Amino acid sequence: MSVLLVPDPLDGERVDVALARMSGYSRSRVGELIAAGGVLLDGRPVAKASQGVTAGALLELVAEPRPDHVVVQPRLADGLTVIHQDRDIVVVDKPPGVAAHPSLGWDGPSVTEHLAAAGISVATSGAPERQGVVSRLDVGTSGLMVLARSERAYSVLKQAFRDKAVEKTYQALVQGHPDPFVGTIDAPIGRHPGHEWKMAIVEGGRHSITHYTALEAHRAATLLEIDLETGRTHQIRVHMAAIGHPCCGDPLYGCDPQLAARLGLERQWLHAVQLGFQHPVEGDWVTFESPLPDDLANALRVVRHD
Repeated sequence: MSVLLVPDPLDGERVDVALARMSGYSRSRVGELIAAGGVLLDGRPVAKASQGVTAGALLELVAEPRPDHVVVQPRLADGLTVIHQDRDIVVVDKPPGVAAHPSLGWDGPSVTEHLAAAGISVATSGAPERQGVVSRLDVGTSGLMVLARSERAYSVLKQAFRDKAVEKTYQALVQGHPDPFVGTIDAPIGRHPGHEWKMAIVEGGRHSITHYTALEAHRAATLLEIDLETGRTHQIRVHMAAIGHPCCGDPLYGCDPQLAARLGLERQWLHAVQLGFQHPVEGDWVTFESPLPDDLANALRVVRHD
């Protein structure tokens, strides 16, 4: 058993963040231990990873988490397509229902597991569960993702994303009609104060900018082309909901469930259609495109015929 005293700089921090910094374990591993009842705060089991801590409190690890290097048995993900690979990068077309990488509370398939099962190696940089991943898509969002295969590619691509030098284009079918039809949403995004798995526009959140242009306007919904200047978690979904036009099929951010059912949607209508960047090693500009998957194409047909 390990006993750790919370220092002054971590006063008010989340318990999983504080314990990760104090123990050296990743937050995901700490989260697993909390879920198993293996963390005590001043002698009482921690119920939620988001629980706050105060300086001088005692955190006890009553059971050691599994090592961070545990290997997850790789498995193929149905519908995932590798559309490009070379010795430095691999670009995939991700279907919905597939995570970018394994994470706490997710038992479904992931991109990194699929690549491992397919014998496609990726860079070892990054946290153990997301090696090679330089950007992510939500589980329910389909479309293009790039992963690094070489260490040089990982470093260069990560910097390119930080420098906003990557062109990421999405299409989203949103409820109603945004006004104006061409616009920019500039609003900070952070964790929702009352929902562990939800994001929101919050004071002090991370700077987030979304540009959108209407491609088609129909009675119930509008098809948008969206370019991201930043890449925050759930950014498009949060920003569109914030202006009163959530993505169709997205109950987490306030979609109309009756409209979603009429369109046959079981996830948000959001697709990463194009990805462009300078090749991290060869230096030439490369662009990849992804067609709409069947569920989104079918929903769009229904909207067009309303």
